[in-house]
Amino acid sequence: MSNGTFYVTTPIYYVNDKPHIGHAYTTVLADVLARYHRAAGDDVWFLTGTDEHGQKVEKAAAKNGMTPIEQCDTTVVRFQELWKRLGITNDDFIRTTEERHWKIVQAIMQDLYDRDLIYKAEYKGYYCVACERFFTEKDLIDGKLCPDCQREVDTIVESNYFFRMSKYQDWLIQYITEHPDFIQPAFRANETLGFLRKPLEDLCISRPKSRLSWGIELPFDKDYVCYVWFDALINYISAIGYGVDQARFERYWTSCIHLIGKDILTTHSVYWPTMLKAIGLPMPKTIFAHGWWLTGSRKMSKSLGNVVNPMDMADKYGVDAFRYFLLAAMTPGNDASFTEEDFLQRFNTDLANDLGNLLSRVVKLSIKNFGGTLPAPPPLQPLELELLSKAALAVKQLENELNAMKLDRGINAVMNVVREANKFLERTAPWTLAKEGKTDRLAAVLYTAAQTLEIVSGLLFPIMPEKMTQLRRSLGLSEEEIVKTDFQSLSEFADPSATKRTMVDMPPLFPRIVVEKPEEAAPAKPEKQKKQEVKAPKTKDVVVPEGMVTIEQFFKTQLRTAKVLEAERIENKTRLLHLKVDLGNGDVRSLVAGIAQQYAPEDVIGKTIIVVANLMPAKIAGFESCGMLLAAKNETGLKLVTVDGGDAEPGLTVG
Repeated sequence: MSNGTFYVTTPIYYVNDKPHIGHAYTTVLADVLARYHRAAGDDVWFLTGTDEHGQKVEKAAAKNGMTPIEQCDTTVVRFQELWKRLGITNDDFIRTTEERHWKIVQAIMQDLYDRDLIYKAEYKGYYCVACERFFTEKDLIDGKLCPDCQREVDTIVESNYFFRMSKYQDWLIQYITEHPDFIQPAFRANETLGFLRKPLEDLCISRPKSRLSWGIELPFDKDYVCYVWFDALINYISAIGYGVDQARFERYWTSCIHLIGKDILTTHSVYWPTMLKAIGLPMPKTIFAHGWWLTGSRKMSKSLGNVVNPMDMADKYGVDAFRYFLLAAMTPGNDASFTEEDFLQRFNTDLANDLGNLLSRVVKLSIKNFGGTLPAPPPLQPLELELLSKAALAVKQLENELNAMKLDRGINAVMNVVREANKFLERTAPWTLAKEGKTDRLAAVLYTAAQTLEIVSGLLFPIMPEKMTQLRRSLGLSEEEIVKTDFQSLSEFADPSATKRTMVDMPPLFPRIVVEKPEEAAPAKPEKQKKQEVKAPKTKDVVVPEGMVTIEQFFKTQLRTAKVLEAERIENKTRLLHLKVDLGNGDVRSLVAGIAQQYAPEDVIGKTIIVVANLMPAKIAGFESCGMLLAAKNETGLKLVTVDGGDAEPGLTVG
């Protein structure tokens, strides 16, 4: 990374309900990226905010007995309080009800209307209130359900205003093709290009006030308000001065990275670029779509009652531990499974056992043997130099993974250094050196471990600022040194002869969480045997020939159709692909399949395959595999078993 500019945005969140783990993940990810880029010396601007217009907000307000703006003012506080609680360092928080935003929206609409890029026409369509989107009949499920949320849609016929989005279809295809970093991960770009294979229709950008009054009024027709998506997307430019402070806008805009959930990919990768092209503005640098948090293999959903409240997790286990889990457990771009058991396992392993225990041993040994102030050690031996070299390498590894938006891998590289440091202590046995009076060697070992902890704490500071402040304070760093976590300073080792820091023994950094097992129920007392024994009815024994199964055994296997949504290669596993497949009714699963030598990831995305749906989940190559796909094998390799035509809906029973 260089000393340039870095502009990162989250989606602006709807104010019709309270925030959930998906909101928290995107915002924490943006915060950590912003903190790392500040550490790299970049001029950073970090934007988040709330989307406060539209039918969902109007309905929520009516349900709660409020005006729409009262609903917004009440709910926005929940987001602002949560971001403060989670240590979010956003530079700006925009609300679409603010004058600085709606004036820019109106100015853009008027300009597009004056240039005949917005026109009025009658429209018949199918409208989903939950998604605030229109769909054509061919998009619907069973002719009546929204393809995104599976709720029933409304049929609407009315006059509306349209943006000539179709005019830019060929340009957008060419732009995406020629700019591979524009939509990330790459399979999301392929997904967008697949969407663009069909003719692109013009975008309805208004709602009549007779149906929806809560929105930004069209400057050229007072009887209509702006469509919420057309309004909301413009926040990314209105917040940084477009049309008001052009110098500030131009400083940040072209370095922009939009972080979004994959469910709003189309609006950001199709609607937004065509809008920008029509306005006459350059594109943002990257649109990065991350995956969903799942409970087991299912998407979190209020209707399913499996949504994780981030405030509860932060209160129960600590903010920094929650931030760490979110970023370490999800590969940006892919789905990840959340369970409290997984959280506790990672907490106890990574944070309590590895990092916390390392700090405790170094500090206690230093205090016991040197009063906490290590003397200047003798020249370091190869073991010490090897560990410090690995720590320095982790700085570069984290930078590289950060640039590639693979933050989980960067975190893993840092935690590998922590594990190496623990191994280093086991090999050098400083407690034995102390007993034997080898103080020079002991000083060298403890200096090396402390220096490694200083580097690690600097690398993890953007993720866990409170806990890493505590760690660095325990190492005896000054308040000025504690916040000095830029990458250059982390790569420069302190001069052993000048190291006069006094370590402080503090409460455990991450106290291990003891998971209480539920008490086993007492065995039921056997009922008194009846005097007369009841004989079971005789059954005819069935002899099953070897290699055969009964019909009952066969039907225990549940075969279902599944559509492949995502596919990626697994690092260092030449035979394996990691797939995300849709089995219908919101059942999205992770599968690991040994087909990588026959199929590239892009070859299988979109295929309708057959999977064993009731196979016991297993952990394969670090991924949870919930099922097994069917493939035929011959002398040339494997051939996927797919449904004829490939267009069958997911979730159909096979057999």
